[in-house]
Amino acid sequence: MTIATILALAAEESEHHGNVALETVGYGITAILVFAALALVTLSYRNVANRHSHKAEAYAKAHADDVQRAGHGH
Repeated sequence: MTIATILALAAEESEHHGNVALETVGYGITAILVFAALALVTLSYRNVANRHSHKAEAYAKAHADDVQRAGHGH
């Protein structure tokens, strides 16, 4: 092959291009689905601490002295 033939073939190939935006729509849809799944996981942990408030109160009562003895003044 000569250089002229290679250049002609390269020019022929470079003229053919489709709709680039349409070719990349799948990436956007995949990203939306992934973020939606992560949002559902995040929302599933919402208000978990309040579901077990009786346990938290019992723990706070049992360890009330630990906070005062630790010396942390935060």
